[in-house]
Amino acid sequence: MHHLHFNHLAILVAALIQWVLGALWYSLLFAKPWMALTGHKPGSRPKGAVVAMVTSFFGGLVLAFVLAHMVLWSGATTFCWGAFIGFICWLGFIAAPLLSETMYEKRPFKLFAINTGYWLLALLISGGLLAAWH
Repeated sequence: MHHLHFNHLAILVAALIQWVLGALWYSLLFAKPWMALTGHKPGSRPKGAVVAMVTSFFGGLVLAFVLAHMVLWSGATTFCWGAFIGFICWLGFIAAPLLSETMYEKRPFKLFAINTGYWLLALLISGGLLAAWH
């Protein structure tokens, strides 16, 4: 196996982008429908929100690190090809299993669309960034 050389700053920036995108996605863009579908009350801050936000950032670091492997292994070196790798990862590792979970748990499709829409955009941007910034 070849020794992989990662751009650690690109991984950190990809995680930060995911974190900021998540904050915007769930607080500004889709706050009302997401809160209604998950039972959160408008204006109330759920217990453990700070821990969840920190955990979200570290999860983004792990995701960016793993995605960097996929991008490097694929040989993607442009934003578009990196975004394509992000799309493939989203399709296979996020959308497909969450769709099954949504069906089994009888959750609203709208919640599936909000959650997987965030991950689609996050993986497209992160994959593109990781491929282009090497």
